[in-house]
Formats: sequence, C-alpha cells, structure tokens
Amino acid sequence: MSGVLTAMGEILIDFLPIQSGEHTTGFTMHAGGAPFNVAVGMARLGQPAAFASKLAADLFGRYLRAYAEAEGVDTRFLIPSEAQSTLAFVAMENGEPAYAFYGEGAADTLLTIDDLSYEFFTETRILHFGSISLLRGSTPDAVLAAAERLKGRALLSFDPNLRPGLVRDERAYRALLARAFALADVVKLSSVDLDWLAPGRAPRDVVAELAAQGPGLVVVTQGGAGVLAAHQGREWQVPAFPVRVVDTVGAGDAFSAGLLTGLAERGGYTRAALEALSEADFVSALRFAGAVAALTCSHAGADPPRRAEVAAFLAARETP
Repeated sequence: MSGVLTAMGEILIDFLPIQSGEHTTGFTMHAGGAPFNVAVGMARLGQPAAFASKLAADLFGRYLRAYAEAEGVDTRFLIPSEAQSTLAFVAMENGEPAYAFYGEGAADTLLTIDDLSYEFFTETRILHFGSISLLRGSTPDAVLAAAERLKGRALLSFDPNLRPGLVRDERAYRALLARAFALADVVKLSSVDLDWLAPGRAPRDVVAELAAQGPGLVVVTQGGAGVLAAHQGREWQVPAFPVRVVDTVGAGDAFSAGLLTGLAERGGYTRAALEALSEADFVSALRFAGAVAALTCSHAGADPPRRAEVAAFLAARETP
C-alpha cells in the first residue's frame, strides 16, 4: 500500500554528559524526541517513515532536518518556524542523572491543525503520537485533532511515554490522556507508565480497563519480564530477548518502531485490518518489536537497529 507511516510530536536536541570521574565536564549533541526516534526507527527498518512537527530554523533545527533526511525520514510535514529549538540537558550529580529542559515557546510546541497539509491526511497510513508533545503549547490540540480526522482511515498508535515531572496540571493531563486512549487503535505503555497511571494496581487489570476505553491492542513493555499484550479479550505474554544491557535510553521508542513495522507488514493499516490479524500475526509482530528493543539496549544511546541487523538477530535465535 502506498503512503507513509507518520510520527508527530516533539523533535529536540539531547545534550548527553561527558564525564570526568564523577563530574560532568561537557555535553555531546544528539537528535532526540520520542516520536522522532520512532520515525527514525521505522525508516531504519525499511518503512516509508515521515515526521510531522514544527521545526526551528536555528542551527539546531538545521541539524535536526539534515539528520532526518540522512536517515531517510520524509520531512515534507516538518514546518519551518522562527521559534527556537527545544533543548534537553542530562548531567550526573552524585552518581544520579539530573535533567534541565528548555522548551517553553519552542518550535515543536507551536503546531496547529492548520499547519498540516492535505497530503498529511491523504498519505498517512499509520499515525504515531504521544510523549511530551502533549504537554505544551498548541501542539497537544493539533495532535489530537489530527488523530480525530484520521480515525478510521489510518491506524492510530499512542505511546504516552509519561514524564510526570513535566506535568503542571495533573487533572487536565489525565483528561487529555483519556481522550488519547479513546482515539487510539494501538496503545503502548511501559510498566513505569502504569505505575503512574494506576499506582498499586495489577497490570492485567489496568490493561483490560484501557482496552475497554477504545484501543484494539494494548501493549505493556516490562523490561526483562517481556511484554504483556491484549486484543479482543485475548492476552499474550511474550518473553524478552536476553541481551547484555548497556543502556535502556530509546528502547521504548525502538519497540514502537518495531511493532508498527510488524503490523504494517501484515497489512495492519486500519482498525478493521488490525481486528482481522491472527494471534500468530500479533505474536510475530511483538517478537519483532522485542528484538528491535533488545538490540537498542545492547549499546549506548537512542540508536535503533537497521533491518539487516534485526533479521540476523532473529535468525540466530530461531528454534531449530
């Protein structure tokens, strides 16, 4: 099927620490933003991936656009803005990571529904959204309005990727999350997300409750414990691939990229198509996503694998 798999939301610069002993002495610059990571991950897996956002014309924005183009991400839906880029710094203090976030009034917070082109709505086959793009400026309304317009015509994927420390109005944010859960066809969460959404409750109970709100597929990543997934009253526990974990940064985004790639390759471009998939289709897509996440964890940084690497990884683990 022609068209693109579009992620939308924040696109930013992560400044990761350079250490000298226990002290941070400098930073290295990396492209970041959870939805943008998903777009890059899908492109590396051979999918026609696109990214939608507003992007600064400053030196950081130019770097991000060049990076997206070099990775094969379709940048037609990246709208230039005179606002500045979002910047996130990570430093080590007393052996623990400390974060400084600079994004008030930044370009990726200023998206409106009117910024999105006719081609965005006619060519998007899967839309992935979530994370901190739902917290700031006009972008949350634009994202949800886009999802509403694409409902029933494209598969809608939502990863809340919660950052409670950035939430200013918890009641309003929980109401917004409820709208997103109701719109989504696929919801992916982490066990950490569940702890904030429903503290103290059993994951299976929360998954069943979320599925009743609208999503067709609900997936919870649980690190080394594997993945819990539910669809139409069926439930699967897919084990994780054992790897030497170097860094978990970007693992959830890599999983989303792998899952959406797996669903797309099985024709899951709409809710109706999702409902028609077999149990074997779902388990295979979840296993593929787990492999993508495992490979990302095996080295430092949000650096998802390419398709050939995933194929080799899976082939080496096939049951004789």
